[in-house]
Amino acid sequence: MDIEVLKHLVDYGVIALLVFMSFLSFWFFIERIIFYKRMDINSYKNKKALDIALTKHLTIIGTIASNSPYIGLLGTVIAIMLTFMTMSNGDIEAAKIMSSLALALKATAVGLVVAIMSQIFYNILGRYAEVKESEYEAKEV
Repeated sequence: MDIEVLKHLVDYGVIALLVFMSFLSFWFFIERIIFYKRMDINSYKNKKALDIALTKHLTIIGTIASNSPYIGLLGTVIAIMLTFMTMSNGDIEAAKIMSSLALALKATAVGLVVAIMSQIFYNILGRYAEVKESEYEAKEV
């Protein structure tokens, strides 16, 4: 397989995966915000049932936040390896090498953006969940 084809496959595959992960994170964030705004805490029989409803999908957002930098880094490492493979073939044009290395770093940058965004979503939703649980506990007293 041609190195250029492999480079594009890795590059666009990793970026596409990260974009998909950011879409999932955003989708679940919006879904949870709508759920929290519409929910009636009085309809829950006990605190455990409320906790389960409040934390639904938060694990997915947290997992995306914690793993997207690693996926971006994996894309960068593979792209750098491909650059070194290109260099070993005798194609040592400095401008092309620097361009390849710069492009390799974009996977890490996208991974970090997805992680930061997802972590913000996770923290906002976690706070909403805490407030709703506190409202439930205050109602019990």
